[in-house]
Amino acid sequence: MLIAVITAVLYYSSAVFLQLFIAFALAYILNPAVELLERKGVKRLYGIMIVFCVTVTVCSAFAVFLVISITNEFSNMQLNLPAYVQHLYEITPVSIKSYLGVETSDKLALQLNELLQQARTAAPDLLKPLLTFLQRALTSTVGVLLAILGYLIIPVYLFYLLCDLPQLKATIESYIPERFRQIYTDKLAEIDAVLSGFIRGQLSVCAILAILYSAGLFFIGIDLAIAIGVLAGVTFIIPYVGTIIGICLSVVMALLKFNDILHPLLCLGWFGFVQLLEGTIITPKIVGDTVGLHPLVAIVALLIGGQLFGIMGMLLAVPVTAVLQVFLRSLTEYYRNSEFYREG
Repeated sequence: MLIAVITAVLYYSSAVFLQLFIAFALAYILNPAVELLERKGVKRLYGIMIVFCVTVTVCSAFAVFLVISITNEFSNMQLNLPAYVQHLYEITPVSIKSYLGVETSDKLALQLNELLQQARTAAPDLLKPLLTFLQRALTSTVGVLLAILGYLIIPVYLFYLLCDLPQLKATIESYIPERFRQIYTDKLAEIDAVLSGFIRGQLSVCAILAILYSAGLFFIGIDLAIAIGVLAGVTFIIPYVGTIIGICLSVVMALLKFNDILHPLLCLGWFGFVQLLEGTIITPKIVGDTVGLHPLVAIVALLIGGQLFGIMGMLLAVPVTAVLQVFLRSLTEYYRNSEFYREG
């Protein structure tokens, strides 16, 4: 009965728990910086405020830089649209041209313009049902308003979690029996090493890859180089996904702009080179071998997580598998020291 009640509460309050999970993940990421300031003699409250200000400043500066860069890139891309149309016409097979009725590049440009016009005129009609749904939801459902409010107060959750994290750890530890407390402390430290190695390390790897991808594509001459590089770097938080997205987008842009085989090969070569650096230097130096998952195990975990829980499952697949590996190692050690194993 109790399990059924807990399941029902979790199901109907999933939005609130998702907000708390986001706040807890952010607190886990920022807590080491707060503890570092605390060891330097700064009071925890002041340390939290400093970390908050620095984080908001850095994120805001990055967002402004990203918006300005991508806006300029889109402006340059619009200037190159006629050349894109010409290159697209040249690489399109004759059979497809005749089927679509675009025997000349001008006809292809007219077709693309018509498609754009239809998309622009259809956009308001497509948005009307969505706006109607939102209006009904906002006027009739208090839960939607509470969900939106919940996401807006995630910083409040984050602030209180950072303030009370030491007390929370002590409270949980107080419920552990004395005879198991050392085992609990050891396993918690091992899990913390695994999670911190993955989360903080993977975020650092994503930032480095975004810079490398963007710089390489910029020097190759690919339009939207920064947008593609940042997108590929950010989505690398799900291992291997960012690389695939970056390769596909950069190769398409290279084909449209240059209409040759050299520049797509340069894009493939650059992504391959960066991926080699990531596997041999960047990840081992930053993440280390704290996670220690075999690439095949990581891929299988990603596929299972995506199949069961979608994008959220893919995000959590590798760290959850790494944590389970900690318990599997303990179980293996217990088995090898058991009388059943050692009896022979």
